[in-house]
Amino acid sequence: MVRRVLGDAMRSLNVSETCISDMLLAVSEACSNAVRHGGPANRYEVSAAIGAGQCDVRVADNGVGVPTMPAHFPPPDTENGRGLLIMRSVVDEISFGITPGRGTTVHLRKHLAWDDGADARPRELAAV
Repeated sequence: MVRRVLGDAMRSLNVSETCISDMLLAVSEACSNAVRHGGPANRYEVSAAIGAGQCDVRVADNGVGVPTMPAHFPPPDTENGRGLLIMRSVVDEISFGITPGRGTTVHLRKHLAWDDGADARPRELAAV
């Protein structure tokens, strides 16, 4: 659901498909981590804002926190451990807010590239 709403919002503003794909990949990884590490209920909240030439997404869960950013990708035969590095590689900024006893928030920010071939539409603030 998050991918669809965010992708549609970005497309409505003529954001390039490459930029949309990068942001949706990062958001998918953040949501996956929230389900995996976010506490016993596996509940999380996503908020997004598009404006001023960038997309900001926050994924908040009720987990105990995130590990430090890995220095490099794990070996190819390892099943997990790539999500944070994938997110970092496709967005311009990534940060974490950890509140003991209340959870973790992953903040993703990407500067938007525009699809110049699309019909011009006003690029106004959208929030979901």
